[in-house]
Amino acid sequence: MRIDKRRNNELRPVKITPGYLDYPAGSVLIEAGKTRVLCAASVQPGIPKWLDGRNQGWLTAEYAMLPGATHTRGQRETTPSPRSQEIRRLIGRALRAAVDLSLIGENTIALDCDVLQADGGTRTASITGAYVALALALKKMIAEKTASPRALRAQVAAISVGIVNGEEMLDLCYTEDSRAEVDFNVVMTDAGKFIEVQATAEGEPFARESLDHLVNLARGGIEELFKIQTAVLRG
Repeated sequence: MRIDKRRNNELRPVKITPGYLDYPAGSVLIEAGKTRVLCAASVQPGIPKWLDGRNQGWLTAEYAMLPGATHTRGQRETTPSPRSQEIRRLIGRALRAAVDLSLIGENTIALDCDVLQADGGTRTASITGAYVALALALKKMIAEKTASPRALRAQVAAISVGIVNGEEMLDLCYTEDSRAEVDFNVVMTDAGKFIEVQATAEGEPFARESLDHLVNLARGGIEELFKIQTAVLRG
């Protein structure tokens, strides 16, 4: 039994609250256990200059952790830290896989993921929540005829898995993540395809058999997240 009494293949309680902010085209608050991330999708006319002439839009992402998100107050980021840069690029890559950018006009969708409270899995919660915010924004764009009904081409979610004290576990909280022998993040589409797999051995190298087990564990958790996302978007 784990620190929060979950089974090894059990997600933390996940709650996604849509329409959390009034002004962005789409927004949600995602809660995964004690981790809470505010995700907002804003639509802006225009595209980066390097996309001129390609007849497509763009999607970009930002990620930040608020100073009070952890036990010890962090510094407010005026310049993104290397970690934040890495995560915002991951979120952008993950969500661009969900959209046909040629079907949203010459518009830029900006996804902002702000961690209000961190207890492990902030990057994966950001991706899972940002997908719902993105889908809500596209729904609004479709209604306004600035995007095609076919623009959203895949559902995307992410989860962490790992090996802690020799045991394979799904959806690590911070206490588990901080002492994991293997730290593993997986991003997938609803077609069962991988967008990103990040796996690191913190001590001893791990076997191919463990890799396969962890991928299957992640797949099961992501399928549960797809059901939660779908229920929220159906209202």
